[in-house]
Amino acid sequence: MRTVRPSMPASQLTAKRYFIRGRVQGVGFRYFAQREAEQLGVRGYTRNLDDGRVEVYAVGTRDQLADLAGRLWKGPRFADVRAVEEVEADVQQYDTFHIEP
Repeated sequence: MRTVRPSMPASQLTAKRYFIRGRVQGVGFRYFAQREAEQLGVRGYTRNLDDGRVEVYAVGTRDQLADLAGRLWKGPRFADVRAVEEVEADVQQYDTFHIEP
């Protein structure tokens, strides 16, 4: 985690964790999530979970996160997204959106 000055007032930022289930590992889902988040100006990370899901932690405005959630439901070309669970999270400051090992 890297602390930086946010580009907007902290009071406007919110954070969510998304847990994506389906055929989401081995299909480029993390790279897709990173690309989409960067296009929206969202910060955070994505990673594969041991149970076959992908987790996305995202920080942005409510509108940015709503847009990201819609894109996560679509996923990359060969994904088969069955569910996207959203959980409110504490805001942590990241300077990028990255893929965690």
